[in-house]
Amino acid sequence: MQLFEVTDSHSEKEFIQLPVRLYRNEKNWIRPLDKDIKAVFDPSKNKNYRNGEAIRWILKNDKGEVIGRLAAFIIKKVAEAQEQPTGGVGFFECIDDQAAAFMLFDAGKKWLEERGMEAMDGPINFGDRNNWWGLLVDGFSEPNYQMPYNFLYYKDLFEAYGFKEYFKQFTYKRPVGSQVELDDRFYAKAQSSLDNPDYEFRHIRKDEFKIAHKYFLKVYNEAWTGHNGVKPMTESQAHNIFKQLKPITDVKIVWFAFYKGEPVAFFISIPELNQLYKHLNGQWNLWSKIKFMYMLKTGVCKKALGIVFGVVPTHQRKGVEGGLVVSFVKTLAWKKGFQYENIEMNWIGDFNPKMMRVAEQIGAEIAKTHITYRKLFDETKEFKRASFI
Repeated sequence: MQLFEVTDSHSEKEFIQLPVRLYRNEKNWIRPLDKDIKAVFDPSKNKNYRNGEAIRWILKNDKGEVIGRLAAFIIKKVAEAQEQPTGGVGFFECIDDQAAAFMLFDAGKKWLEERGMEAMDGPINFGDRNNWWGLLVDGFSEPNYQMPYNFLYYKDLFEAYGFKEYFKQFTYKRPVGSQVELDDRFYAKAQSSLDNPDYEFRHIRKDEFKIAHKYFLKVYNEAWTGHNGVKPMTESQAHNIFKQLKPITDVKIVWFAFYKGEPVAFFISIPELNQLYKHLNGQWNLWSKIKFMYMLKTGVCKKALGIVFGVVPTHQRKGVEGGLVVSFVKTLAWKKGFQYENIEMNWIGDFNPKMMRVAEQIGAEIAKTHITYRKLFDETKEFKRASFI
């Protein structure tokens, strides 16, 4: 076996094509868009290159066939914030062969050690946690957009190499268009806000979308600024987020709570894009774009994806969380003809028991479990799981 660094378009194609071959008989695997994988490793598109670096390898057997791949990366600010400077590995794919997997892991470890790292997390992304993060260990159903799907034997390969569980990530799921009853306590809390005439619960209107980022910004900054070092979001950042969401947004599932006309909470969902992308075979050309927009507009997608939920502190524990959910299901989701049958919520870490309880109170159950692993290079040091909040 021999490792080769990905340095040109040919080796990049081999890097992208490996999972296509590995998962050809896996009915639930959905091929990612090629452009999305390439963008992670494109300095002109991935801002993390400003403060980090990345490398990719493919592994070939003696016949010259690609049998494995791996990427390694460092984001300096993230690495230095850890007790042990920590880099990452991800985009791991491999045949069921421990020697092959260990050869890939060794390459990642060596590259990170040469850059002063004392640990590596994996499988993770060279970027945000909400994409390509964690190893799927339970719930092998169709993956949501830019979430990992892998073989179960990968768990054995990671753990045999010495990776330990750093935290678990849960994807919750519940039916939308059918009347799954909510927790009685949840209803009781919700009613207090629903009966208050100062509160209004509704989805945004199409003609309102151009200012919806301002609603989002107000709630986001009040709800999260200062929490675990989260910095305030600027209006330009919020505007850019909503600009990206606009082509795929269904305003019916972008739900806000207002108090005396001011936004105080939101639950934002989008159509689950993999339900459409799975018909495109990884391509994003003119024809696939036309096909995608046609499917998006004709209601092919039956699954929604909850992407963010927030309540400003002064309105927490007043039933606003429940008011959002109850108003949504009673005025829209439980009505005949509602497009979406299920909703999944990506992802809630086991270090966030509060959000886990909220998901459970609205009748959601764990549908998928991913694990983010960490390997300390000096195994005499104490291993610590991610801190609970």
